[in-house]
Amino acid sequence: MRRKLAAGNWKMNGLGASLADLRVLADSHPEPSVDLLICPPATLLHPARAITEGTAIALGGQDCHTEVSGAFTGDLSAEMLGDAGATAVILGHSERRDKHRETSEEVRVKARAAHAAGLMTVICLGESMFQREATNTLDIIGAQLSLSVPDTSTGENLVIAYEPVWAIGSGMTPTPEQIGEVHTFMRARLEKRFGPGVGRSVRLLYGGSVKAANAAEIFSIPDVDGALVGGASLKASDFSPIIEALESA
Repeated sequence: MRRKLAAGNWKMNGLGASLADLRVLADSHPEPSVDLLICPPATLLHPARAITEGTAIALGGQDCHTEVSGAFTGDLSAEMLGDAGATAVILGHSERRDKHRETSEEVRVKARAAHAAGLMTVICLGESMFQREATNTLDIIGAQLSLSVPDTSTGENLVIAYEPVWAIGSGMTPTPEQIGEVHTFMRARLEKRFGPGVGRSVRLLYGGSVKAANAAEIFSIPDVDGALVGGASLKASDFSPIIEALESA
């Protein structure tokens, strides 16, 4: 059985005072029946470790470099993230694919580096509204999945997050049928590439305007093993009902 996962991506949000919510979240879910992952900005990783140590909350980074070290001003390696307290890293988020022009090939190399450093990778895939309306969503997802996921992937170090670009932060959410179609497709592709054992053990998350009001419906969809949550993960009061909906799914 795949253990479900509620992951929070704080993006470029949060100062030291924001860690108070992390403590509230940890106290509110001392023994959850699902895995919890929070990915704060890198500046908060080290102090967040002091708060989450001994709790059910794991920490992750929001990106990493392909190299272990070197003359890459402003970048962070996977090893650095691990040293600061991260056990996972988000890669290939649509905002980085768009604003930083990251390719799926670059995401794959980063994921390989993260796996070598012992980090779990949450690799994001998703189509734009133009691609959705052109009805080639599965072609886009299939190409991103094939090119972004390295051969070093296992059921333990790989999580895939389907985040339709047009739904992120927009308040719009795909229909359950649309989400189910993509997740079923991704599961089949993973099983074909890695075999049933690994393919069935990789967790598939949905992300894009997930909130307390729609969480239960999303988590009832087959092959949705949790969520990658953006804005609603910043406050414990907003994220806790999503966690509880996942526990009840």
